[in-house]
Amino acid sequence: MIHRATKIVATLGPASSDPALLEDMIRAGVNVVRLNFSHGIAADHIERARLVREAAERAGREVAIMADLQGPKIRVGKFDGGKVMLEPGAPFILDAARKEPGDLGGVGLDYRELPRDVKAGDTLLLNDGLIVLTVTEVRGDAVHTIVKLGGELSNNKGINKQGGGLTAPALTAKDMEDIKTAMSFQADYVAVSFPKSATDMEMARQLCNVAGAEWGHRPQLIAKIERAEAIPRLTEILAASDGIMVARGDLAVEVGNAVVPALQKKMIRMARAADKLVITATQMMESMITNPVPTRAEVSDVANAVLDGTDAVMLSAETAAGKFPLETVRQMAAVCEAAEEHDPVELDADFTGATFHRIDQSIAMGALFTAYHLGAKAIVALTDSGSTALWMSRHRVRIPIYALTPKIGTQRKMALYRNVRPMLMDTAAERDAALAQAEAYLKRQGVVSPGDVYAITCGEPMGAPGGTNMLKICRVG
Repeated sequence: MIHRATKIVATLGPASSDPALLEDMIRAGVNVVRLNFSHGIAADHIERARLVREAAERAGREVAIMADLQGPKIRVGKFDGGKVMLEPGAPFILDAARKEPGDLGGVGLDYRELPRDVKAGDTLLLNDGLIVLTVTEVRGDAVHTIVKLGGELSNNKGINKQGGGLTAPALTAKDMEDIKTAMSFQADYVAVSFPKSATDMEMARQLCNVAGAEWGHRPQLIAKIERAEAIPRLTEILAASDGIMVARGDLAVEVGNAVVPALQKKMIRMARAADKLVITATQMMESMITNPVPTRAEVSDVANAVLDGTDAVMLSAETAAGKFPLETVRQMAAVCEAAEEHDPVELDADFTGATFHRIDQSIAMGALFTAYHLGAKAIVALTDSGSTALWMSRHRVRIPIYALTPKIGTQRKMALYRNVRPMLMDTAAERDAALAQAEAYLKRQGVVSPGDVYAITCGEPMGAPGGTNMLKICRVG
């Protein structure tokens, strides 16, 4: 039984696609597997989703699948020879009309709108900010620049504008096709890249719901916060999403590295206060792409995200292309567990001045409060939709929350909720029988023993979504 509250998202790639290795990674602590739609074709993702489901079944654990959409390709074109070395002070042209391969004088663009989005004096950051260009003038389709910070620039590297302001839409034609692919294997989460407003997320949800209708499937939506324009609109983006990802790579390039740690803490606080999920991502254990152990700074980074209250920490290239995917998961799990041992519980303060207008939410909060003060061994939620478990998971409490649901889709969705252990149980329709069934199930799983106290919530009539209206405190006989 895993006793870690913080969940781990791991990206699947060439380094982790071996079925046996993937099974070991799930056993080691992976809760959500991310499929990166920036790489591969539809058939690849369908096959990888099958691999994940089969590996999870062999491991005896359900994991969620997250389909991460590519978003707009804001990139330079290709070079003759694959790369050039740019020297500071040299002129360089980004030309949307250029068809031939690039050279030291300039390169074409995948993003044709760049000349309309920039003006003289703007700063462009390429390859995650390693190359810095200052715009001197825009002539037709050509953006003339001077190299401010030089270095190696290779094919298809990304372009950001300092301070934001690129007009590319969050959802491209490719994303719309990829949503259909993701719904064909019922991805539990869809991560939307570069949203700037609630409208972007609302459009993504509509597309997902239409594409998933054939299977009766509605995924959860994660907004990846990576544009400067998204920061002042966080509240509306949160309201239109099921959660957010603190995507520190592109965000840091647009707003500056120094601003990101404070933004990370702010976003985690806002998400938890709004009863939404939050994933912290990008370079969390970057050195483990090539090394078998993380740096002390990476350990601190992961631990701080845990102490901030993130639902999950994410691995990207570390598990997709790194040399040590399994070791990376193990190291991350160990760091999360160690941090949680020192995570302060301030449940009483959380409830000071709080008001709850829904019966089911009040029951969830009552279960947390009572179980904490009684020193209960577990909190149990019989849940159809997962809402009760989500509300409980927004508050720090060192008591594990066991969410028992008859729906496999709900179980997978809850794999991302902090401190929630989702379990599949076909609860009986009659209340007392269901409660007895739940206790017997928990005893079989080794969660509770005779004499243990636990809190359990459910709804009458049983099986009605949003119907949680009962809290019972039980002592195991």
